[in-house]
Amino acid sequence: MKLLIGYDGSRCSEAALDDLQKAGLPETCEALIVSVAEIWLRSLSAENKKYAKYAKVLPESKQAFNADKKNDTAFSEAETFACHAQKRLQKNFPDWKISTRSTNGSPACEILRCAEDFEPDLIVVGSHGHSAVNHLLMGSISQKVLAHARCCSVRVARGRIEVDPFPVRIMIGFDGSEGSKEAVKAVISRHWSESAEIRLVAATDLIVPTAIGRFTLPVADWVNEEMKSVEEWIEKLAENELLKLRDAGFSATLHTYPGNPKQVLVEQAQNWDADCIFIGATAFPRRAERFLLGSTSAAVAERAHCSVEVIRKKIARNRNIKKG
Repeated sequence: MKLLIGYDGSRCSEAALDDLQKAGLPETCEALIVSVAEIWLRSLSAENKKYAKYAKVLPESKQAFNADKKNDTAFSEAETFACHAQKRLQKNFPDWKISTRSTNGSPACEILRCAEDFEPDLIVVGSHGHSAVNHLLMGSISQKVLAHARCCSVRVARGRIEVDPFPVRIMIGFDGSEGSKEAVKAVISRHWSESAEIRLVAATDLIVPTAIGRFTLPVADWVNEEMKSVEEWIEKLAENELLKLRDAGFSATLHTYPGNPKQVLVEQAQNWDADCIFIGATAFPRRAERFLLGSTSAAVAERAHCSVEVIRKKIARNRNIKKG
């Protein structure tokens, strides 16, 4: 298994490293730690000097010198962060092959660019990083990575402070779609302790009657019948997935709740004190929200109190190499 881990030295990225111990990962793994220095403006120095003859450039100044010095400091800091993360991760996973890469630019873009080269099975990012302004104006780094990492799964990791160790609790968002089945498959493929607890959680997002409708017997009866038929349909769809989980040695159960999956999954994960929510990238599709408010998986990853893995089937890039 190949992992790409974004690390920026923040508390959230530190928590993301610790969280991996509860991610069911194999003893042997190849991991790449990427640390990005947010350098946006460069003066004419180093690698850019060779392009000077092609553009009109202002003479070097004290301001440009200070900018270069600041950029060098930021890049050195990124390298230090990456080395620190490598040592921490190696301590927790001594048999992993771990390498580092330091780069500069937009953190989300650089993580995605490195993923194009490395082709990981899973990208791991903290829920929030150092860029508070970036989070408020353009969305967090984790949300950008989640939205644009089309060829692999993404884990938005949140560490937890625990006094006593508890069995790992895994929640899987289930709606019978291929995306939710991929989430079940991903959970089965991991290495969990025998005491791990797994729940399939389904949300029945039906049309809620108006205040008048709730007091009208025909409308109330119709809603109850619809709810019952949807629950029976979900139970039927979940039978095969529950069987797969139980054959793999897990004590898995199905839980159905009325409401919007964006709220249901987050609330039930918190009520159950789940360690992670697994959800398919294409699960719980809502056509209008996909364009206006974002996907269910993105909303759950943003709001959940625990880690969230958005599962995508890995697609290897087709590298056509012409031989001369």
